[in-house]
Amino acid sequence: MRNALKFTSVLATAGIALSLAACGSSGSSGSSDPNAPLTVVASPTPHGQILKYVKDNLADKAGLKLNIKEVTDYVTPNTAVQDGSADANYFQHVPYLEDFNKKHGTQIVSVEPVHLEPLGVYSKKTKAIGELKDGATVGLPNDATNEGRALKLLADNNLITLKAGVGTAATPADVTGNPKNLKWKELEAAQLPRSIDDLDAAVINGNYALDAGLKPNGDSLLLEKAEGNPYANILAVKQGKENDPRVKKLAELLHSPEVKKYIEDNFKGSVIPAF
Repeated sequence: MRNALKFTSVLATAGIALSLAACGSSGSSGSSDPNAPLTVVASPTPHGQILKYVKDNLADKAGLKLNIKEVTDYVTPNTAVQDGSADANYFQHVPYLEDFNKKHGTQIVSVEPVHLEPLGVYSKKTKAIGELKDGATVGLPNDATNEGRALKLLADNNLITLKAGVGTAATPADVTGNPKNLKWKELEAAQLPRSIDDLDAAVINGNYALDAGLKPNGDSLLLEKAEGNPYANILAVKQGKENDPRVKKLAELLHSPEVKKYIEDNFKGSVIPAF
């Protein structure tokens, strides 16, 4: 069954790649023509929802043609922007982007921060973080920046201690104190909500929690604070496209009072404007 699911996932990713390539070949992407559609790759929730609000309510009046492509992984949006099959993406924070550029040799840059999705700890087996049993298995996102971020959340709430100075680069090997003898299950971020029934708890990214019907403000056992948080999600482009007039126009719309109100009214603290 797992092999079948993996094969299905590969086919879905291939289909997305072909779709994005088709966009590039039609001239809708990789162009600075102010009248051409701007193709943006985004995670469905909340990024895609926010972009759809912009497209349906603000873009026409601003003279922007917006083409939204939704994907559920954390790789396709950057590879599509790098190879020119998309103009921009909206799904990641700066620490993840910097790590991706370093590992993949890409040249993608941040345009503007838009919103924060607080990382949270969720469980189907306990209703309070202090009730986690000795030896409990905790799921962690396995990408470098979000794993360190997840461990920092646990450390900030005194569940573990981390090696001094490790910061967001922390891995389970950097845990120096673990009074509950927690065990770690490192999984792709998107898999964590689907695996929560098999775990005692999981640290889940905000967008994937929302996709799974979890409410960060109500369902989480722990939730990141917004103050001083470096993990705001950004609009990003390949270096050199920052001054594309369509990109600038989208950035302005994403920072508009209308979008701020849309985020506040629809996500009620689960997604927080970063402007």
